[in-house]
Amino acid sequence: MITTQFEGATVATQASVYFDGKCVSHALTLPDGSKKSVGVVLPAQLTFGTAAPEIMECVAGGCEYQLAGSDTWVRVAPGERFSVPGNSSFDIRVTEAFHYICHYG
Repeated sequence: MITTQFEGATVATQASVYFDGKCVSHALTLPDGSKKSVGVVLPAQLTFGTAAPEIMECVAGGCEYQLAGSDTWVRVAPGERFSVPGNSSFDIRVTEAFHYICHYG
């Protein structure tokens, strides 16, 4: 199932822009205090670091990811998710715009 909206969310109006504009996201805070970000990664191969554990949910497009310490690339399509441990990193390969929700914690 693809998440299509969040009820009652507070949205940061200024975007976070990373990797010279190849990744743009907006931070959300839900009524229960949980934090998420919603964004898009344009075609590129990038490395992201994590502080807290993250769940990356694909809402459109797709990507391949590789967790730190792994030699395996895994394809993700709309409706699929992958988990990344805290204090870690992952590589991502995008050939078409990857629209995502990042669930923190």
